[in-house]
Amino acid sequence: MRPGESAAPVGVRVRRSSEARDLPLPTRATAQAAGYDVRSADEDFHLEPGEIRAVGTGLFLELPDGMECQVRPRSGLAARFGITLPNAPGTIDPDYRGELKVLLQNGGREVVEIRRGERIAQLVFARFETPLLEVVDELSHTSRGAGGLGSTGRE
Repeated sequence: MRPGESAAPVGVRVRRSSEARDLPLPTRATAQAAGYDVRSADEDFHLEPGEIRAVGTGLFLELPDGMECQVRPRSGLAARFGITLPNAPGTIDPDYRGELKVLLQNGGREVVEIRRGERIAQLVFARFETPLLEVVDELSHTSRGAGGLGSTGRE
């Protein structure tokens, strides 16, 4: 493969519940978007300030081995209403076959109405490694060493 070329896309099998067949499949808003917008399949509801709710999407995924699906907040909902995902990014493993549910949390000060069919999160598909963990007595040295949490300074 030459620079700038991409491999053929990998397929992800998706099943919709009978209640969600009228909703669009997750889609990317632009050709360059990494995330696929996913919609609420639940009936309209109100999310109180501080409330956390598992919201059904009516989707069931079959991911290929070595791929995860990350569930992330939508920046527009976060900016306008303070809606986030308390476990972001959530991970869907390739062996999970249950309904994809999104944990929404209202971090704002006002009640927010979430409508059925509204875009509530985004899905980012990623390959992952499963390395063998090796116990050692010492690690190699680096110039940074054990410095963390702001140790590289601010610019």
